[in-house]
Amino acid sequence: MKVIKEKHPLIMRWTHWVNFPVLTIMIWSGMLIYWANDEYSVTLFGHTFFRFFPDWYYNLLNIPHRLSEGMAFHFLFMWFFTLNGFFYIIYSIISGEWHYLLPNKHSFKEAWLVVLHDLHIRKTAPPQGKYNAAQRIAYTSIVIMGLGSVITGLAVYKPVQFYYLTWLCGGYHFARILHFALTIGYVFFFLVHIFQVIMAGWNNFRAVITGFEVENEQPKPAIETNNDNE
Repeated sequence: MKVIKEKHPLIMRWTHWVNFPVLTIMIWSGMLIYWANDEYSVTLFGHTFFRFFPDWYYNLLNIPHRLSEGMAFHFLFMWFFTLNGFFYIIYSIISGEWHYLLPNKHSFKEAWLVVLHDLHIRKTAPPQGKYNAAQRIAYTSIVIMGLGSVITGLAVYKPVQFYYLTWLCGGYHFARILHFALTIGYVFFFLVHIFQVIMAGWNNFRAVITGFEVENEQPKPAIETNNDNE
């Protein structure tokens, strides 16, 4: 028998879907800014093995000479990104949703089993509640990454006014490296997240939109009564 059960509250879904386009715009506008000083590469003994990013990449996406546009979009949508994340954290604490999201002492071991199951190497998935162990780690990590992006972003944006944040990040240059590394982390998270959504199937994706999930529930066996007279 199929039953409809509530899975994701409205506010959780709202902050999830708002964050996706906002973070996309932040990454895009960040690329417009990074073009002006694209100094990061993988260099060893004077030889550059990999560079972020080649000229053909910039030209393909029409990135060059749009620094001021990138800064305008980046600093505007920074507030939407920060407020949306702040609202999400406050609601998670007040509603108690954080109990389902924070990893526990078994999460890292079980997350490996989830990965093996998703890759069809392991037949059975470990037991889970509202979120599996891999999701708990991923969703908690993305919150920490968001906080890190705000701190490092402010340290780079206003290194004099927010000198204490710049000092906390190890200086301006290291804060910029951390900010860049976090952006790469978001892209990696997007790819893994989309892969897991596909693996989870339509029912799970529908729950993130509507808030409800359709589950198969076995009917309870009827209790037999003995009405025979002795």
